Amino acid sequence: MNCRVGCGACCIAPSITSPIPGMPEGKPAGVRCIQLDQHNLCLLFGKPERPQVCSQFHATPDVCGDNREQAIWLITNLEQQTS
Repeated sequence: MNCRVGCGACCIAPSITSPIPGMPEGKPAGVRCIQLDQHNLCLLFGKPERPQVCSQFHATPDVCGDNREQAIWLITNLEQQTS
């Protein structure tokens, strides 16, 4: 599965504990990453300063569902179950 361009669910729903440029303490779940632009595209994509956890994320149907709303819901539920 390829990421849906403009989805951004993986940059909003989960917590990220590693530093992100502009967010040195990472980000809590449900908070929009500062590196997500107005079109829900990562400003760090393909750059060395992109956090490793972000680079390692792979879109899969069980995590991303069929649309952005499902992705937000699924990732939020995974976050809650693992925190």
